[in-house]
Amino acid sequence: MARLLAPLPPNTPAGGADSHGGTSAVPEDLLREASQRLGIISLMAAVLWVVGTSLDHLVLLAFDPTNPVWRRLGFSDAVGVVNVAVGLGLFAFTRRSRREPQFLLNLGLGYMIFVCLSLGIIGHWGPVVGEWNPRPIFTWGGIVVVMFAAIVPHPPKTTLIAGLIAASMTPLGMLLARANGTLDFSPTGLVILMHYPDYILVGVATVISGVVMRLGRHVTKAREMGSYHLGELLDQGGMGAVYRATHRMLARPAAIKVIRPELLASNRRDAVQLAVKRFHREAEAAASLRSPHTVAVYDFGVTEDGALYFVMELLEGMTLEDIVREDGPMPAGRVVHLLTQVCESLEEAHARGMVHRDIKPANIHVGRLGLRSDFVKVLDFGLVKAVEGRRKDGAATVATEDGITPGTPDYMAPEMTLGDTVDGRVDIYAVGCVAHFLLTGKAVFEAANVFHMIARHLNDAPVPVSAVAKGPVPRALEELILRCLAKQPADRPQSAAELSRALREAGAEVWGEGEARAWWAAHEVHSERPGLPPAILAIRPIQ
Repeated sequence: MARLLAPLPPNTPAGGADSHGGTSAVPEDLLREASQRLGIISLMAAVLWVVGTSLDHLVLLAFDPTNPVWRRLGFSDAVGVVNVAVGLGLFAFTRRSRREPQFLLNLGLGYMIFVCLSLGIIGHWGPVVGEWNPRPIFTWGGIVVVMFAAIVPHPPKTTLIAGLIAASMTPLGMLLARANGTLDFSPTGLVILMHYPDYILVGVATVISGVVMRLGRHVTKAREMGSYHLGELLDQGGMGAVYRATHRMLARPAAIKVIRPELLASNRRDAVQLAVKRFHREAEAAASLRSPHTVAVYDFGVTEDGALYFVMELLEGMTLEDIVREDGPMPAGRVVHLLTQVCESLEEAHARGMVHRDIKPANIHVGRLGLRSDFVKVLDFGLVKAVEGRRKDGAATVATEDGITPGTPDYMAPEMTLGDTVDGRVDIYAVGCVAHFLLTGKAVFEAANVFHMIARHLNDAPVPVSAVAKGPVPRALEELILRCLAKQPADRPQSAAELSRALREAGAEVWGEGEARAWWAAHEVHSERPGLPPAILAIRPIQ
């Protein structure tokens, strides 16, 4: 399979062209962060308008206590109230809007001009205290332009145009004040004399904007991985990071996970090389699977600095772990509907001489694919750092000698914990554990630590599902789950195909497309978030 990090063709657009024909100098996630900063700026501005307007009255009253003007609300106070409302509104909009980040940033330019106009008006609207001495000054409007250039990224040309307009708001406010009769000056050229320093600040802001955009391009270039561009960071853990990715020429979303090889093994050079070889072997195996219920692996390889990476489909939906934690146990019909799809994925893997060894709710993704709802994708976080403890999803993990986790003790077959030779029946055992969890919301066994959990799987008999589940469970389904949880592999269903047939014959109420669509429609808020992209399936040749 071709390396993803091969040199780009000479005519490849450097700016990150995509299938939509657009370019972006700043990565999407950084633009999103900038739009959030815009909201914070607008909130701070609203607070400052309240404080500033109040201080104006207090300070000016101290200068001229006999003047009744300072005790009344005037036009400048009305301007302040409008700015508070606009600032709070923009803050709320940036937090709730689903518009593209660039739209929010463009809206920020309009907000910058509005703030500068407001500052220009109130700066010349009220009565003059003391002697008015026209001279070149830096105003708050110029400072606002520089601040926006540093915090809200835009191309230099855009910053220059918007900055010139914003800097002109203070002279405009001065002219409006003269027209209103609150300020008298001549000649008109004093407007330019007083405010040319702000136009100098516009030049400074343009330079700053250019620097910010160049830094954005550097980040974009650093995130280019051959034909793919890394976007939003989706997850980061001890073994690496997962990014949303887009293909340069295809409108196909993907997820890329980057792993440091030293995190897969010890620091010994030979162990790291072994981890890299294992990674390639297992990635090739995962990429060869074609079941629609197995997460697709598009590409994999090694970066120039030695990091392992692979590209896979980006899933939209939730894992079974998420669904049960948020919505509670499932009806038996839905459990059968989902697990038969899991069996289809495992059936292909087992037929190719592969075993998953880490089937669990967090590794089973459910979402909508095309017109189908409750569509299952089997995935895995199998390549992890060698640790002992509890994983992110709450289940304990145990590391093998070479640093590759063989599974999750909460769902681990007894023969795996004993180090015996394993086959596809360890996945059958895990499916039984998953079925118990889906029906009851609880693991088959609960334990205080990894070793106690292993001991319980080795020695304790599982509690029948009907004794724990709140809803009805057909007796045939309960007996099938207990068969899957048998201590001896020979006592379990002997293949994924056999288990799939037994599930369909277990007598559970039918869960069809209508029921699935109704559930997803009722849980639309949750279903819109992307499922956590997995690592490649940690499948290994059966020994």
